[in-house]
Amino acid sequence: MHTTITFNELRKIKDSLPDGSMHIIAEALNLSEETVRNYFGGTHYDSGETVGVHFEQGPNGGIVYLEDTAILDKALEILGKDTTHDDDNEN
Repeated sequence: MHTTITFNELRKIKDSLPDGSMHIIAEALNLSEETVRNYFGGTHYDSGETVGVHFEQGPNGGIVYLEDTAILDKALEILGKDTTHDDDNEN
């Protein structure tokens, strides 16, 4: 499943997560913590990977196209928010 979100919205979600959330998400999805941080806009590619995230410059920090929402869904689950995405597009 994929979705789009502004970079500022994505960072707001990341910044709202309690301490230790990167580890929890990484462990739950069998990823490195740096890969999870890169998903939220980090640039630690020497010790982590990118996972289907594409950034495009623009207003509000630009648009982020997420090919896979598993990390976002886990973050929203930790925050107790609905994980359905209004703008999901299956095309």
